[in-house]
Amino acid sequence: MCKFINIFSSSNSNLFILRYIFEVENCYSKYKKYLQDDFAPNNINDFIKSFYPYFWIITDYYGKFMGFVGLDNFVGDGVVNFSAELTTCFDRCAWGDFTKYSAKIFLKKCFDEFGLYKIKSQIFPDNFRIKTLLKYSGFEHEATLPKETIRARKPQDIEIYSLYRKYYYGG
Repeated sequence: MCKFINIFSSSNSNLFILRYIFEVENCYSKYKKYLQDDFAPNNINDFIKSFYPYFWIITDYYGKFMGFVGLDNFVGDGVVNFSAELTTCFDRCAWGDFTKYSAKIFLKKCFDEFGLYKIKSQIFPDNFRIKTLLKYSGFEHEATLPKETIRARKPQDIEIYSLYRKYYYGG
């Protein structure tokens, strides 16, 4: 079982957030090359704030840190949320069944709580772990944008994967 803890929730104390912020920073630092291009925020606080108010810490049932997930770039009119972009990172201890299970739970949560029609994820082509997880979770490759950004001072392609509401609800 997994838990998603929104760090921007007013019910979380500063002490509670500090308990996990170092683990978020460590996880982010280890896998930053798969998460960010050369234009990304330079520190963890700015990275987290870029998702405000949609940033969750992922833990197992006992509270052990497993990773994080954020939503941003919502498309809609304030009443209807058409789509959002997903960014996630799992610590090595979560790779495998936990990652697959928690992804399914979180994606359904997004469709249920935000009424989204579509969730998309933009990844670098060499991020094979997330690519595999996205495909397992029902995402489909929609496009590859050649030389879309700069990473490590070199032009970098970006692949776009999308999951539609019908995957969970039919139609």
